[in-house]
Amino acid sequence: MQNPLVAIQQFGQSIWYDYISRHLLTSGELQRLITQDGIRGVTSNPAIFEKAITSSTDYDDTLVTLLQERDRDAHSLYEHLAIQDIQMAADLMAPVYQQTNRRDGYVCLEVSPHLADDTTATIEEARRLWRTIARPNAMIKVPATPAGLPAIQQLISEGINVNVTLLFSISMYEAVANAYINGIEALIAHGGDPRRVASVASFFVSRIDTAVDQRITARLQQVTSPEEKNLLTSLLGQAAVASARLAYQKYTTLYHTPRWQALAAQGAQTQRLLWASTSTKNPDYSDVKYVEELIGPETINTIPTATLEAFRDHGHPQARLTTRLEEAGQIMERLEQAGISMQEVTDTLLVQGVRLFADAFDQLLGAIEQKRRALLGAKLNGQSFSLPADFQASVDTLLEEWRTRGKVRKLWARDASLWTGTDENHWLGWLDVVTEQGHRIDHLQKIGEEVKREGFSHALLLGMGGSSLCPEVLSLTFGPQPGYPVLRVLDSTDPDQIERIEQGIDLTKTLFIVSSKSGTTLETSLLERYFFARVQEKVGPERAGKQFIAITDPGSPLQKRAEEKGFRAVYPGRPDIGGRYSALSDFGMVPAALMGMDVSRLLSATEHMIHSCAAAVPPATNPG
Repeated sequence: MQNPLVAIQQFGQSIWYDYISRHLLTSGELQRLITQDGIRGVTSNPAIFEKAITSSTDYDDTLVTLLQERDRDAHSLYEHLAIQDIQMAADLMAPVYQQTNRRDGYVCLEVSPHLADDTTATIEEARRLWRTIARPNAMIKVPATPAGLPAIQQLISEGINVNVTLLFSISMYEAVANAYINGIEALIAHGGDPRRVASVASFFVSRIDTAVDQRITARLQQVTSPEEKNLLTSLLGQAAVASARLAYQKYTTLYHTPRWQALAAQGAQTQRLLWASTSTKNPDYSDVKYVEELIGPETINTIPTATLEAFRDHGHPQARLTTRLEEAGQIMERLEQAGISMQEVTDTLLVQGVRLFADAFDQLLGAIEQKRRALLGAKLNGQSFSLPADFQASVDTLLEEWRTRGKVRKLWARDASLWTGTDENHWLGWLDVVTEQGHRIDHLQKIGEEVKREGFSHALLLGMGGSSLCPEVLSLTFGPQPGYPVLRVLDSTDPDQIERIEQGIDLTKTLFIVSSKSGTTLETSLLERYFFARVQEKVGPERAGKQFIAITDPGSPLQKRAEEKGFRAVYPGRPDIGGRYSALSDFGMVPAALMGMDVSRLLSATEHMIHSCAAAVPPATNPG
């Protein structure tokens, strides 16, 4: 007896596998599915990767290797693991891709579901994933949201394969098909080859019946008329297949127009309908309902493991998709007559679909973050706390609100709407200051080497508030380093304290750090003038400036004074970093270098916490 999965092919339908995992790829199981079951493609989504990565140890060795190379945030780790899987699967599918003349053999990876409402970000991420995967039989999944439509058209016009996901309504399917056709026309217009781009439209099936049946069941509790009850009962389990048949009817219409025939003559492939969400959710229905009822030419069914095994065991392949088309339209009319709005159903399903994928994506990233922390061990500090139950409930509620509203991502995106929507985005430079300092590490190392070579015994920082906090903490925590000046901090104009500090240093061998963001802090200015005059008395006006450096924002009065007095150097602050957030800017790192700290190592260690607090790390596991 012929394998039912293989037999489907005679009806013009391709079977793809709705699952991926490292074990599937390395154990030979996917190759067996290709060889014995005729599998012609692979789809994935955040929920699939969440299950694959968190429910096994298959990825642990790769995580260890990646973290030994350098620390990375949870999203970077996920992408590395996922892209490796996609590349391996694409290589296994390459013969199918070639044998079917690029019609099948694709492996799909989804853009972040958090970008579903952002056209520009979706396009950018899809391009990046496409370049990184670097396989012609990769397919990038883009959701069928209003923001996704222009992204689909643009990506197709660039020759990027697209799997349009989360389709529920026929009207949105038509919009997606038109976006694809527009994209093909644009591709040809700028000299692209339409034979080398492919797309599928993933129509989610079983979720429609689940949603409609819930509404029918609720209506049955309300109506009393036997006629109404009979009408509602007759519609249970009917909406999904009827919707799919009508979508397929629209497909045949769209791809038999003169407009499309002109594109087909140049080698363009139709954007086939792909039946997704084909596992049966209702135990009262056949476990292969959404496979058997949707077999038809020029279509794809992507099937999860349990349904695949069930159809292999007892499926009956027969072309049923093109039958009962008139009845499909009547079912839609009867649903509306029964008070079930399919527009409301499909709109709700799209919102829920995006949210479900986003939830799974957050769970996945949270689990990867936990693995990352366990592997980093003592390299990463941690904290724990215990709260009364009512307080903990409030905290949990707030954390969940931050997750569902994407507030951590908004923070990293410098979205002022997280606060008052005014100028807060202009004060978030501390988010990327470590990266900037890493690019400018030479200027920090140079000043440290200079003061060591010139034999300074002390470095005295003159500053208040945020300008002095970090240097004081570093000085008290790490203490003097051999061969480097001892760092002292003076943040008071108290005469007794000034006298004690002055008596403890040699004015001729002390480097003075005048630190003020605004350059107008009165106390700092007074201290600067006092000590500059005292040093002039000791070494003369020509040499005094060489014992002073300034750290201040560009264009401040302090910068002007420093230049006039011939200061040794002026180190710029960043106007977009507030004083109490400036520890990792020059306000903290220049004093650190002067006292002999390994600033490069310090900044590198800081990256562990940056990655722990990254935009993709869910609030519940995000220490920030």
